[in-house]
Amino acid sequence: MSSEKIDLSTCANEILAGDCIEVMNALQPESVDMIFADPPYNLQLGGDLSRPDDSKVDAVDDEWDQFDSFAAYDDFTEKWMKSAYNLLKPDGTIWVIGSYHNIFRVGKIMQDLGFWILNDVVWRKTNPMPNFRGRRFTNAHETMIWASKSEKSKYTFNYQSLKSFNDDIQMRSDWEFPLCTGGERLKNARGEKVHPTQKPEALLYRIMLAASNKGDMILDPFFGTGTTGAVAKKMGRNFIGIEQDSAYIKAAQKRLDETSSVAEEDLEQMPDKKSEPRVPFGNLLETGLLEPGAILYTPDKSVQARVRADGSISAKSDMGKYQGSIHKVGAALQDKPSCNGWTFWHYEQAGRRLPIDDLRQKYRDNQKAVN
Repeated sequence: MSSEKIDLSTCANEILAGDCIEVMNALQPESVDMIFADPPYNLQLGGDLSRPDDSKVDAVDDEWDQFDSFAAYDDFTEKWMKSAYNLLKPDGTIWVIGSYHNIFRVGKIMQDLGFWILNDVVWRKTNPMPNFRGRRFTNAHETMIWASKSEKSKYTFNYQSLKSFNDDIQMRSDWEFPLCTGGERLKNARGEKVHPTQKPEALLYRIMLAASNKGDMILDPFFGTGTTGAVAKKMGRNFIGIEQDSAYIKAAQKRLDETSSVAEEDLEQMPDKKSEPRVPFGNLLETGLLEPGAILYTPDKSVQARVRADGSISAKSDMGKYQGSIHKVGAALQDKPSCNGWTFWHYEQAGRRLPIDDLRQKYRDNQKAVN
């Protein structure tokens, strides 16, 4: 048998049928930017689950969620995760979703294999299934572990896009979405759910927005009905789906065929300020965006500073006189160890006071236009 690995570019945006471990081991190592995995939860149901009126709950009782023991589940988890680790690029990340039944075992195995956990994100369900027996709390959330391949990975995190998405508020690690219901839920000809644990597209949308970029390759080793692929197609990402159930594959392919892509121009994301070129304050003077002698103001307008020709500033307050960089003087005035002078200091233009960070962005825009 040939040991040559499959180049993912030859099977991009396709569903690969088969056992996820075998298929992953056949793919080219370090070729995936992000992985989303929705593995079996090992729910350990001991029989049928009924409502108070004795009607049967359509619970997860499929063969793929049956394991003889915790040891068997751990062995399966370790094997697929090793394969996933090998496929992930050095700066790639993985998301694994689970419930209290399995997520703690999953997290331990991830750390043992070398993954570096970045966050645990809680999906709070707005419409969870009740606890019909009344013996426990309603299980209203699932947990996602987000991890990089190593502690040193320079992973993707689109902070600015997420902040813009969230009305300019930093995105938290507890996300609220309903279960997949209504028209989004895939059903067969008998009106039955095609898959018992289909995830809502909103969940995958936020994950891809956070941790991937246009054109990235995203792998889903438990593809199911193709939520990962459908969202990837909409968001201009590439995907590889692995699934062994023929009914799921058929439903997922139909779904993908009916999914439209978003226009290229609508996929642009907010730039990450940390990745933008560094701009020394003096550059604003060199290019005339600020002049020596210009007056800068603190946010509350209580202190003024004068810009000097060498890029330093001088200020005077009730506490004394200060001179130095925009950062050093800003920190001294607040009696803090550090300060982001770009957002602390403001300049006046047409009767309005604006942060000098606006001038820094103008400088960057001008440089891009020249280059």
